[in-house]
Amino acid sequence: MPPAESESQNREELHFVLVSQLLEAFPRSLQADMLAQYGSYRAIFTQSDASVSPVAAIQEQYHQGRWQPELDLLLDRVESCGAKIIPVTSSDYPPQLRHIHRAPPVLYVLGNSDRLHLPQIAIVGSRRMTKGGETNAGKWAQYLAEAGFTITSGLAVGIDGAAHRGALLAPESAGGTIAVMATGIDQVYPYRHRQLAEQILEAGGTLITEFAPGSEALPARFPQRNRIISGLSLGVLVVEAAVKSGSLITARFAMEQDREVFAIPGSIHNPQSRGCHWLIKQGATLVDAAADIVTELTGPLAGLQECLPLTPVPQPDPELDTDETLLLNQLGFEATDRDSLSLYFPAQKLSQLLISLELKGVISNDDGLYQRLI
Repeated sequence: MPPAESESQNREELHFVLVSQLLEAFPRSLQADMLAQYGSYRAIFTQSDASVSPVAAIQEQYHQGRWQPELDLLLDRVESCGAKIIPVTSSDYPPQLRHIHRAPPVLYVLGNSDRLHLPQIAIVGSRRMTKGGETNAGKWAQYLAEAGFTITSGLAVGIDGAAHRGALLAPESAGGTIAVMATGIDQVYPYRHRQLAEQILEAGGTLITEFAPGSEALPARFPQRNRIISGLSLGVLVVEAAVKSGSLITARFAMEQDREVFAIPGSIHNPQSRGCHWLIKQGATLVDAAADIVTELTGPLAGLQECLPLTPVPQPDPELDTDETLLLNQLGFEATDRDSLSLYFPAQKLSQLLISLELKGVISNDDGLYQRLI
């Protein structure tokens, strides 16, 4: 809604938006069509020519008032959790999201709603991530956040959680992170990420959902959530994904929404890399450094190129002794089992070296399979 509108008109608009979600005669597909025609919910409900179908049916249901108890409950829940409600007709609504097909008519937000207007990169991937995938998600999210991008993901276990945590490691002045939920704003799912959600809010981040408070996690709601993740973002980075996964659904939405899709390649023997390889075959951009994404997106960002670093912040090389260097050179970037490494060192010495290399962050251990990270 234009800024010139009065506060009372804003309140009326919000009222009509919320009531619209409770009327059987006003499904979302019809809402989008009528908004294109009338410009606001307020205009639809205050039409003097109510004989025009379907306006007549909508207004008739509205005047029956059966929605009132449900609306009162909704507003009580919103107030109790301190959420903000943003209708699609508000200037506070994120512009990237407004232009997707069937944009959510209403958003419920906790935290810093200003982040919704910052340039965002979505990072998604497998719930069953490898150690290497976890490392990539965290480090790339931190780098991209420090480059000025807000990291958007779905608060799920696995890559999503690693991406949120990586973004939280960046300074407070960086891009931060947004968690898009598949539940009501008052229902953190999975429950184990309740603390992560609190950390996001404490760090000035944002929780957002299209589902009313009290809405529980249902299977159909996760694909709906995924279209918002991609819709908010300039591009989507898939870190790891199986061929049949929610991450590929997010990538498909991104392609339909004309967003950039990036994929990190991995071992051909890793099932969690096959989805990324499939995306690359379909035209996704192969990336092997976070700076590649910054370079790709500075075009769409136009004036932001000068304030985004295009080269990674140099990291000091870890100090390795002779034996550690020898063992690291025997490890490739594909997972290697312990037995294959026992040719080079006695068992006890091998254990000591593997632990030391893992603590120094140069190798990963995924259920007894080791691979180098640098």
